[in-house]
Amino acid sequence: MLRKYEMDLAGRNLTVEIGGVAELANASVVMRYGDTVVVVAATASQKPRPGIDFFPLSIDYEEKLYSVGKIPGGFIKREGRPTENAILTSRLIDRPIRPLFPKDYRNDVAVVATVLSVDQDCSPEITAMIGSSIALSISDIPFDGPTGSTNVGLDDDGGFMVNPTSAQRDNARLNLTVASTREKVMMIEAGADEVPEAVMMAAIQFAHEQNVKIVNFIDDIVAELGKPKHSYQKNDIPEDFYKKVIEYIGDARMEEAVFSELKQNRDEKINAITNEIIERFERTDEFSNLEGDLASLVNDAVYKFEKCAVRRMILRDHKRPDGRRLDEIRELSAIIDFLPRTHGSAVFKRGQTQVLTVTTLGSMGEAQRLDGLDELEENKRYMHHYNFPSYSVGETRPSRGPGRREIGHGALAERALLPVIPSEDEFPYAIRLVSEVLSSNGSTSQGSVCASSLSLMAAGVPIKRPVAGISVGLVTGDSDDDFTLLTDIQGVEDFFGDMDFKVAGTSVGITAIQMDIKIHGLTGDIIRMALERTRKDRQYILDEVMLKAIDKPRDDISPYAPRMALVTIKPEKIADIIGARGKVIKKIMEDSGVDKIDTEDDGRIFISGATTESVRKAVELIKLIANDPELGKIYTGKVTRLMAFGAFVEIAPEKEGLVHISQLAKERVKQVGDVVQVGDVVTVKLTEIDSQGRINLSRKAALLEYERKNQV
Repeated sequence: MLRKYEMDLAGRNLTVEIGGVAELANASVVMRYGDTVVVVAATASQKPRPGIDFFPLSIDYEEKLYSVGKIPGGFIKREGRPTENAILTSRLIDRPIRPLFPKDYRNDVAVVATVLSVDQDCSPEITAMIGSSIALSISDIPFDGPTGSTNVGLDDDGGFMVNPTSAQRDNARLNLTVASTREKVMMIEAGADEVPEAVMMAAIQFAHEQNVKIVNFIDDIVAELGKPKHSYQKNDIPEDFYKKVIEYIGDARMEEAVFSELKQNRDEKINAITNEIIERFERTDEFSNLEGDLASLVNDAVYKFEKCAVRRMILRDHKRPDGRRLDEIRELSAIIDFLPRTHGSAVFKRGQTQVLTVTTLGSMGEAQRLDGLDELEENKRYMHHYNFPSYSVGETRPSRGPGRREIGHGALAERALLPVIPSEDEFPYAIRLVSEVLSSNGSTSQGSVCASSLSLMAAGVPIKRPVAGISVGLVTGDSDDDFTLLTDIQGVEDFFGDMDFKVAGTSVGITAIQMDIKIHGLTGDIIRMALERTRKDRQYILDEVMLKAIDKPRDDISPYAPRMALVTIKPEKIADIIGARGKVIKKIMEDSGVDKIDTEDDGRIFISGATTESVRKAVELIKLIANDPELGKIYTGKVTRLMAFGAFVEIAPEKEGLVHISQLAKERVKQVGDVVQVGDVVTVKLTEIDSQGRINLSRKAALLEYERKNQV
């Protein structure tokens, strides 16, 4: 039986339909928000996947281009690999719900959100997030939800907007997405135009209040249609085995093993302990009746004990594995011009985390075209890519291209820097940044933010202000008031802690936030303290490290970068610039020596060349064509034809006029060829445009005017 539930969400109707589609899934819903339609199905395997030590949750947000009336581009006219937006939305759905599954649940769970129709004023991403929470909550899959999700914008007057419309999003200073349970915040994702911490905190609280309304709505649905949660096979380490491992190692030895500044030293000590225990237990029959591989059980037990030791040291003793204070940042360094021939490069190092970012400048024709669902995002001229090779963590695995994590980290850095990137009018270049992680021990995404700011300034990109990023971690105890914040978390603190709260921004305010947690939510006090901690640390990194490496963007771009110019003409003149079959634009490129000319329908023309002189010449030629010929103006042109009565001179591509034989020189001319030949470059003055639009020129008048000016 089809059941429908409705609520008002930001002045638009949200409808949930249950029972009409995908009835073989554990649960499914059809979400309608305005004219946006998303179907969400949640499915779980009947048995756990054998031999794994993690929860196999997969989230797929599938964009269908028919939802916006488009046919996919390219040779194969069907959707291919997920777009970057689809991958980022899948991560957005994943992060708030993953902590709400049982920690020892090993059954495969798949949540698939398929976008069938898009109303640009009703976000399909938020619709999918809410739909995923509803599907899991009414299913028999163990899930401690529900969660609500809200997008918040900030208008020019400082007011908050719930799930902004397309027009509101285009002008908003803030794009904040928050997911919450009834009590706490589960996930924060934000891009902002240097928004102060107090405003950001107010926006998060505002979003949480909206989420509570959504959770109440979902609770009513669950009360009517929710299925009992199914039982599952526990995946605990046998208690007596775990106690034996603890007794063998002892607290003192474990603390000594994890209390090390260098990651490789800590790994060596833990590996030595693990191998020692395996060898010790293999010599006895004490645990011969255990199910599973002995080595795997020992690894799991040592990992669990290591985690408990690290958390205890931090929470109770305020001791960190590398000996730092709770609010202390690792040793920092920054250098620019690491690479000699690139347009810009910089290396930022924080402890053992080291990131190289390379800047490449190109013509506007090299901007990325997007084949997605958002009408506001048709292309982007600023691109940020992030690579995380296996050697950066001392591992060996083949490179298979960027995964979801790499795409997510690249997008976070891109979002952090976007507010300071100059406009096309100020800097008519396409900009690509690539962050190469050379060494990783935590906070590589924020390291890439810092390296990218330095690389941009070294490349001569006139950014508004440099952006720095820092991450704050968390270890919680038995109550909401029992917690410890950690500045600049390293890998082991990330693995064993409860939160990775990444904040990037300038000296003025926040530009990006991404928060991942492993617990059932954060209180407002934790979020407020984390924002204040990152504000101070961000300023320290800017003042003490980044601005000492380079204090402002260079005055000029690299000599290896192309020279660019932007010319704006009347849109109706674009056809004249291009010419029949591109004849005119090709001639402009040939005469000036530029590499590329890109035209836009709104009258903007982007010119790219190897030298400043070639670009300047192309600009002059374009202006000559775009501007109507002016009486009395002096032009320099090339002789194209000789006639008995005069010479024709091209004063602009596809524009020529006649210099009558009587106007070729100050003295009397018997034959045209006595004064000029085809191909000569001459200076002429436009003296007449007749009723038929024909242009009459005078070399004589130009010579006389030149003499008068020199006499003066």
